[in-house]
Amino acid sequence: MPTDSRFERAIAAIDRANAEDPNEIEVRGEVRSKELAHADLASEWIEILCNPPTEALRLAARAHHLRRWSLPRSDYPEGRKGYLVWRQALKQRHADEASEILRSCGYDEKTIARVAAIIVRKNLAGDPEAQALEDVACLIFFETQLDDIAARLDPDKLRDVALKSLRLMSPEGRQRVLSLPIAQAYLAVLRELVDELAESRGRAD
Repeated sequence: MPTDSRFERAIAAIDRANAEDPNEIEVRGEVRSKELAHADLASEWIEILCNPPTEALRLAARAHHLRRWSLPRSDYPEGRKGYLVWRQALKQRHADEASEILRSCGYDEKTIARVAAIIVRKNLAGDPEAQALEDVACLIFFETQLDDIAARLDPDKLRDVALKSLRLMSPEGRQRVLSLPIAQAYLAVLRELVDELAESRGRAD
């Protein structure tokens, strides 16, 4: 883990911003500010998936949902198209606000641009660090939101939502999903989908 004082200052500034989240979430038995909890999970996962992650990737993971509540879904049109526009706007805002923090902590523009590029995640196929962060985001989604989503959706729709996220993940990331502390019924569905994706990839190869 980097010990550079600017890294420590940046992480502290990101955490202070996320601690202002008015939303709370219970994760692993502890109720916390939602995005602060997500940032901790992201840092935990990035250390597991990448050995070791670069400093830029560590910063991007910590800031990948920076002040997410400040741009609510309700600001955008309903439907899939509105959702996708909102998601892209969120990523860009996270990247922009993270860049401001890093600049204030003394980071050079090359590093700032790299962190922003990882957060925006436009090139999953060609950027292993962006793919790693996408894996992390999906892992957090499955651990912290699957229960709530499952309560609102019928089984077929739930499978569709899960499949969309799994398709964004690397094969290693998908396997990590199966180790998450979630209900066995959901794990059974996820295991089936992971196997289906592995089989389809094998046929394509």
